[in-house]
Amino acid sequence: MFASSTQDVPEVRPVPRHIAIIMDGNGRWAKKRFLPRVAGHKRGLESVRDTIKACADLGVEYLTLFAFSTENWRRPPDEVSFLMGLFMTALEREVDKLHRNNIRLHVIGSRERFSAEIVERIERAEARTAGNAGLVLTIAADYGGRWDVMQAANRLLAQGATRLDEAALAANLSMAYAPEPDLFIRTGGEQRISNFLLWQLAYAELFFTDLLWPDFDAQALTSAVASFQSRERRFGRTSEQLPETQRRG
Repeated sequence: MFASSTQDVPEVRPVPRHIAIIMDGNGRWAKKRFLPRVAGHKRGLESVRDTIKACADLGVEYLTLFAFSTENWRRPPDEVSFLMGLFMTALEREVDKLHRNNIRLHVIGSRERFSAEIVERIERAEARTAGNAGLVLTIAADYGGRWDVMQAANRLLAQGATRLDEAALAANLSMAYAPEPDLFIRTGGEQRISNFLLWQLAYAELFFTDLLWPDFDAQALTSAVASFQSRERRFGRTSEQLPETQRRG
């Protein structure tokens, strides 16, 4: 398990070790082009491919993408149905490419509302890529930050815990296998984290862009990383306490 940023100061690197992204704006991208919303979701999958490659090329070790939140079930039934179908297709068609590129896949979130076929494909995809040592790609699907904290607490209570502490709770979160995100990106112009990785984003650098997700590409990722590199990451310390190489301005 990785140390928490509120307990220990993480290593500060020029390239984020872990990037987490809310991929927002697919529907608006399609609407601007007088296309159905589903066309935006299809085009958004191309941006996922581009971003995975760009992260691997930059040396990012972990990439986490928010694909479907617990609140997204509130969307129109036909859109939800399409998204489930797109998820199925991606699990079928993309896993071989991930495996060939040494990428390990994790899917986090509740699986209770997914069909048995989707759950089977998730498990098969995770098993297929389990031995890979390159980029760790996490897809958050039917995921919510509050759900994550609650399921971790309930797991500890089921184990007989009578007192919860930060280390124990963190070890039972969905992403205990990964360091906390260094950089959080949200496309689409909105400036909120929308119940995504609430615990893990405590000290992430936040980057918001007006670009809609289907327009997000390697250049846009490079701009986000450049912004990250301009930040002074103090983790509660003063600027004077930082090594000179980490000071900004």
